[in-house]
Amino acid sequence: MTNTASQQTKLNVLLVEDQLSIAQNIAQYMEAKGHVFDFATNGKQGLELALEQPYDLVILDLNLPGMDGLEICQQLREKSSRHIPILMLTARDSIDDKVTGFGVGADDYLTKPFVLQELEVRCLALSRRHLLQTNNTLVLGPLSIDRKSKQVKRDEQVLDLHAMGVRIVTILAEAYPQVVSRSELTQKLWGDEPTESDAMRSHIYQLRNVLDKPFDKPLLKTVHGVGFVLDINNDK
Repeated sequence: MTNTASQQTKLNVLLVEDQLSIAQNIAQYMEAKGHVFDFATNGKQGLELALEQPYDLVILDLNLPGMDGLEICQQLREKSSRHIPILMLTARDSIDDKVTGFGVGADDYLTKPFVLQELEVRCLALSRRHLLQTNNTLVLGPLSIDRKSKQVKRDEQVLDLHAMGVRIVTILAEAYPQVVSRSELTQKLWGDEPTESDAMRSHIYQLRNVLDKPFDKPLLKTVHGVGFVLDINNDK
């Protein structure tokens, strides 16, 4: 099986973490997936590197010597000329701690102990959300979505999708590689407005007819009992 990161996204990451064992575990796992890491073991060094280098993402511990993660995050938001996605990594797991972290500008929050696979998934999702905010076009393998023109292509072929199909595939692409639950997709499409029970099934059916049926392998995958996900690596 080919490596997901090598096919899709190789992240250039700054890890600010003073516990060497944790930093080594993260680096070994993520570098094996194709990502590139720089390290800082104290707050001042982390802030300087984050401001100097064009990282795709910063993984930031909160309890750091010299300057804690909250202050680093706040200063990055004040001083950086661009938005750097920040994932806070900490043992502080109370709601108040999370609210404080998001309040100073964190994009995501993962509490220790954590699973390395989840860390990578969150990093990839953060990077893609950031690209969606800064670029009009999102490219995932054979799929490209022009958010401005609402044009979707697969293998450079323009797909004749209705507006709802474009919205669905865009939501799934933004969440990739995570699964989007039926309830979350329904909420994003219709909000709190009531809709017919078969509406989602109908739109998914129409989307599959255009996105997958003319091609050798499907991209739209149903995760039974959960929701939907784009199976980009299946398109070989």
